[in-house]
Amino acid sequence: MPVAALMEKVAGKLSDRIVQLYPACKVGILVGSGHNGGDALVVARELHFRGYEVQVFSPFSRFKDLTATHLQYAKSLGIPCVEDLQSCDLIIDGLFGFGLTREIEDPILSLIHQVNTWQIPLISIDLPSGLETDTGRALGTAIRATHTLCLGLWKLGLLQEPALEFVGKAELIDFDIPLADIFAILGESPQNQRVTSTWAMSALPLERPASTHKYKMGHLLLICGSERYAGGALLTGLGGRASGVGMLSIAVPNSLKPMLSSHLPEALVIGCPETESGAIAQLDLDLTAFDAIACGPGLTLEAADIVRQVLDSDRPLVLDADGLNALAKLGAETLKTRQAATILTPHLGEFKRLFPNADLTCRATAVRAAAAATTAIVLLKGARIAIANPEGELRINPESTPALARGGSGDVLTGLLGGLLAQQIAAQSQISLLDMTQTAAWWHAQAGILAVETRTELGVDAHTLTQFLIPSIAAHQKN
Repeated sequence: MPVAALMEKVAGKLSDRIVQLYPACKVGILVGSGHNGGDALVVARELHFRGYEVQVFSPFSRFKDLTATHLQYAKSLGIPCVEDLQSCDLIIDGLFGFGLTREIEDPILSLIHQVNTWQIPLISIDLPSGLETDTGRALGTAIRATHTLCLGLWKLGLLQEPALEFVGKAELIDFDIPLADIFAILGESPQNQRVTSTWAMSALPLERPASTHKYKMGHLLLICGSERYAGGALLTGLGGRASGVGMLSIAVPNSLKPMLSSHLPEALVIGCPETESGAIAQLDLDLTAFDAIACGPGLTLEAADIVRQVLDSDRPLVLDADGLNALAKLGAETLKTRQAATILTPHLGEFKRLFPNADLTCRATAVRAAAAATTAIVLLKGARIAIANPEGELRINPESTPALARGGSGDVLTGLLGGLLAQQIAAQSQISLLDMTQTAAWWHAQAGILAVETRTELGVDAHTLTQFLIPSIAAHQKN
């Protein structure tokens, strides 16, 4: 598509969305020297025609030819080009777009700092000026937008944690790129993908055959808990129960069995011999009796031998918390010899212990490298969960809530993920492990988002979170 035609189409759609967001008002347009600035100038023209009071400001003296042409046309229409934006109700950021790699310097550095002090709405075109396209990190500084209108395809940087303080509410502006053209460049299943609700729901084994029974719906073994971290076992169990798994067994130190049995009466709670400090000392179980195992929350490193026993088994495994810390002492590369599927769910600290040489400049790149190094699926927790498989496919969950930054939230995810894994194995599902893992992460986040609506961010402790797992799925089924 000719660049001039593309610019017209994109700017038209941008203008339509801006009009929906903000009625006619005083608008300041920040114009860069490249095509992002050209997009901004066409938006300036369209808003001018729609009755907005528009003024243009650019810190540049030289422009790409097409951008220079649009600037001249804007001037011919009487749109003022000012040396200082004054008394605006709305700012449109068109300084820099896709592909910026150099650090921001003065005078633009000072301009961005100034703009960020203004208490007015700010819309960035494609991505906030100053953000690196793939990592989402600020190159010295970046515009703090209230809205980011991303053009055509999602930029990886917008879905990474460093960008969160800059992007505001991000939306995709679709300008009808033919799918054939996308597939020609990225393939029919692009390596990097943003999780959607429809996609996540399609991987849930909610429908049950009329003639099914509990053993056909998966048997999950949880190995978790200690006297010191008794709650970890309970929260993991509640997450597993919510998954819909047919049978739930929980191996805990003997002293925890009464508590677990009272809170999870449908689970088979297996009391294990324990150390003097209350950790599991011995696991006398036939692990082949289970479809999947989830291991780690609340164990403590005293139970490291139990983790080794599980790693030596042929059962699909979710490893979290002290299960990961025990693995770090063995060396994450030892997973390469494991024959069964393995899913690791570290937070950032655990990830650094597992992969001390990882370059975390780009979380997406780091998690992909970790999956390749271990032949495991790796789910890196955070505000924007990134998941990768050994084949290099990446999934990013685009929605979450800071309410989940609470102790025990990850334990709930471990149980939920383990339950989905057991059901998938029992049903011999064709859903990939990567898709199933992304669904667990999405489900967990949606439960937190729903809980916030009634409980506020302060009111969503991990136990409360478990009570919103089923309602969140019910809400999406209705939609």
